[in-house]
Amino acid sequence: MKVQRVRRPAARRRRGMSGQRVLKAEAVLAGGVALALLARELPSLRREMRIWRMAGGFRAGHRYP
Repeated sequence: MKVQRVRRPAARRRRGMSGQRVLKAEAVLAGGVALALLARELPSLRREMRIWRMAGGFRAGHRYP
């Protein structure tokens, strides 16, 4: 005689998102926001680096406050 497993009804299955999936979604969202902010600020960061290099960079020391 062959014994078959009884399938659980759909009502007993877990619903919603697990905690791990929520954390992954939050990490993706935070990464996207950080990437968008970096892309938006990149031109001004390049300009600041150019000004810093013209002022002497690390070699300038305390000459420029």
